[in-house]
Amino acid sequence: SYSTGLIALSGCSLGEVPSALLGGETDKAKQVACEYKELFGRENFYLELQHHNLPAHEITCRKLAALGKELAIETVATNNVHYAVSDGRQLQDVLTCIKNHVTLDDAAGLLYPNAERSLKSSRQMIKRFRRYPHAVENTLRVAGQCRFSLARLSTSLPDFPIPRGVSVNGYLRKLTYDGARERYGEISPAVRWQLEHELGIINKLSLAGYFLIVWDIARFCRTNGILCQGRGSAANSAVCYCLGITAVDPIKLKLLFERFISEERKEPPDIDIDIANNRREEAIQYVYEKYGRDHAAMVNEVISYRGRSAVREVGKALGFSLEEVGQLSKQPSHFSNPEEVVQRLKEADLNPDNKRVQLLIDLCRRIRGFPRHIGIHVGGMIITRRPLAEVVPVENATMPNRSVIQWDKDDVNDIGLVKIDLLGLGMLSLIDLALKLVKKHRGVDIDPARLGYDDPKVFDLMCRADTVGIFQVESRAQMNTLPRHKPRCFYDLVVEVALIRPGPIQGGMVHPYLRRRNGEEEVTYPHPKLKPILARTLGIPLFQEQGMQVAVVAAGFTPSQADELRRAMGHKRSKERMDALSDGLINGMIRNGIDLDSAERIFAQLAAFADFGFAESHAASFALLVYVSAYLKVYFPAEFYCALLNSQPMGFYTPATVVYEARRRGMVIKNIDITKSEWECTVEGDAVRLGLKYVKSFGDTAKEKIEAARKEQPFRSIRDFVFRTGLDQLGLERLALSGAFRSFDVTRRQALWKVLALTQQSPGEIPLRTIETGARLLPEMNVGESLVSDFKGVGLSTGPHPMTLVRATLKEQKI
Repeated sequence: SYSTGLIALSGCSLGEVPSALLGGETDKAKQVACEYKELFGRENFYLELQHHNLPAHEITCRKLAALGKELAIETVATNNVHYAVSDGRQLQDVLTCIKNHVTLDDAAGLLYPNAERSLKSSRQMIKRFRRYPHAVENTLRVAGQCRFSLARLSTSLPDFPIPRGVSVNGYLRKLTYDGARERYGEISPAVRWQLEHELGIINKLSLAGYFLIVWDIARFCRTNGILCQGRGSAANSAVCYCLGITAVDPIKLKLLFERFISEERKEPPDIDIDIANNRREEAIQYVYEKYGRDHAAMVNEVISYRGRSAVREVGKALGFSLEEVGQLSKQPSHFSNPEEVVQRLKEADLNPDNKRVQLLIDLCRRIRGFPRHIGIHVGGMIITRRPLAEVVPVENATMPNRSVIQWDKDDVNDIGLVKIDLLGLGMLSLIDLALKLVKKHRGVDIDPARLGYDDPKVFDLMCRADTVGIFQVESRAQMNTLPRHKPRCFYDLVVEVALIRPGPIQGGMVHPYLRRRNGEEEVTYPHPKLKPILARTLGIPLFQEQGMQVAVVAAGFTPSQADELRRAMGHKRSKERMDALSDGLINGMIRNGIDLDSAERIFAQLAAFADFGFAESHAASFALLVYVSAYLKVYFPAEFYCALLNSQPMGFYTPATVVYEARRRGMVIKNIDITKSEWECTVEGDAVRLGLKYVKSFGDTAKEKIEAARKEQPFRSIRDFVFRTGLDQLGLERLALSGAFRSFDVTRRQALWKVLALTQQSPGEIPLRTIETGARLLPEMNVGESLVSDFKGVGLSTGPHPMTLVRATLKEQKI
């Protein structure tokens, strides 16, 4: 353990001294002890005594004490704690088995022999080490010097470079008003008031440098043509909007700035930036290059045991078969509801009275929420003024040129580390690709931020649920909702994004909202005080901001309590945190004149946000991408579908479904052609040509070979293609079967015949005429055979849908 001015080195951790003593190597033990004493100094090096009520430990302690006396090295008494109380031994044993991939029956040599490695009182320790009282005194002395506080690790962001003669707040103000003139043109009194309000709070909390760092990242992306957009609570900020960090106007949408930042919280806000995922690494590397690997790193995320992972791993450790564990892990209750346990066990053909089964149930409940493993967070980055290694352990990530800290993303706030999330978003890649195609083929330069967001044709498309490929609204649930919701303005899209989520669904908000929207149900409010908060959502709380406002108005929460509610709604263990707030919310509402039933109903709706309820600002940011993707689909379908096919895998649907859906909308999708297809899909007039990337088993090697050969000169024949690319036989077969050689006036079977023969020849051989004659004798494939070949070779088809081949038969059978 490390403390101020003192290092207590564990003999058992180092292992060498006690191991040598137990092995009878007294001289070696003396040598090692003397080396550490010389290295760290007598006052900083101790021999550690541990006694877990085992005869061998008594012998080791006696020998270590004697060695310490001989070498003038002090001893300390410790306990090598692995669990808080002795009852934790069973779970510790199971965790050991999980770590070592063995069952309890086979883990004898890995497990501790008793339950002594729990925390002990000073009285117990004094009794255990009564023969070594000086060691206990030293332990207390060392503990007294361990006055560590998390505050000692606190650090700030690095200074952002600003022009000479300008303060950091002055520079932020200048950039903000420059952006405001670009966004709004003439700055109205309402806009000016909001900007001054936000800049005042930013100044008071000394956050100008933070905003400049984030602005700089967004500026880098824009300058380099990388599509990005801030989301989450940052969209509540007019300053972020004017700086180009976000793309949603919070003043127009009347978003709550205090959801983003407030004086009560006295901490940096959380700004998430979505970046086109095909170029996100460029932005991450820009941060590393600007601030250095010593001052910037990714954060980790602690993955905890939940129902299924607990059942699977504990079950295997207890010796249950893979089949039994598999059956149990599928049960929806995950042993969380005691009344259902017996029934679930019976469904898995297990005896609830069996002791091992009962132990499984108990351990699964106890392990729930325990850390399972850590993994690098998807995009969270920490930037510090002090070298990171002085604050937190840092290591090289698996990916090249990346560093990662070993703390969880939620823990960095405890010492004031500021996290900036640089997140990859596939839809931004799609939009980026589509906009470039539109500019290339149509000569039209589209700025998503300057679209009107009020085009009737765009909303008509969504009311028809024609939304395959549209961001956030392409699921079957969204498609079922859209014709009932009938969105006709941008705010309707904000609601649509937030409505079909686990939170509103489980909170029973979806159907009441739709009925009220369509005039089938009267708009009512749980309390008159809540009308201003819930009017825009027809009396139904849909957004986290509304939850905070309801808590303040209806339950009398203070700003700090409302902020605690905000944290609970956004936390990965939010259900537990919401349960802890339930009494305060319900009792507060009752004190304010709301009856118990209404109070409980309101709390149930707020608690539903624990299951992925959306912030209004987050929904607004996503709604913007909904509109832009729908706009592209309406007005530039060829570019939209080309970009969608090039952005796969993404969304709910396979490329085959995307192709058939495009053709139903009148799009022409052209097959792969070795003389016309690029690696990616391309736009040809008003049609889309499939790219070679869709040929199965093709990878980067095939891409490099084809592009290098094509760069020399166009392909003149199948023979020319085969010998100049040097592709393997499987790839050539799939090209032939998919009709990719049709430009050389051959059918699929003829092309297959030729490539199979050519792969048996060397480039210098004279081609045999039998190749040509044999190919001519082969009949063309019928429609069904062509479809099968397409799916075997490419995974999709530009021909008729397979169902058309059996439709007549199905109709005869009245199907």
